Amino acid sequence: MKIELTKKQFRRLLDMVYIGNWVLNSTRGEDRFKDYDDVESLLFSFCEEAGMAALYENTGGVAAPSKAFVEGGIHDAIMDYEDAVFYEILAEELARRDMSREALPQDDYDELMDRMNDYIAEFEQNGTENLCIDV
Repeated sequence: MKIELTKKQFRRLLDMVYIGNWVLNSTRGEDRFKDYDDVESLLFSFCEEAGMAALYENTGGVAAPSKAFVEGGIHDAIMDYEDAVFYEILAEELARRDMSREALPQDDYDELMDRMNDYIAEFEQNGTENLCIDV
């Protein structure tokens, strides 16, 4: 198979592959999905040919994202995504908890969305500053 990409497209593909592999493998420890690591390594092995040698390093014959790539802002994008997802999941969990406590049907989509939107508005204004846990 042959795929032709512009330099800009190749650079974006590197970002997407890195982010995807990060999502799949970053929390797995030694139980990583090796086939995703292999695809990432394969793509990063083309960096030199693409004039982007600074974005990869060869460690023991395996191409990997370089320190410059990893520290170049890609984790800012990952963190932005994680923050958004965190607040959305938290808002939904809290809304469902509240509905359960009030014996409201969990499949009432409009009620769920109203409550989630209230929580999201709170999080946008104050983050988690006003969250309290009663023990």
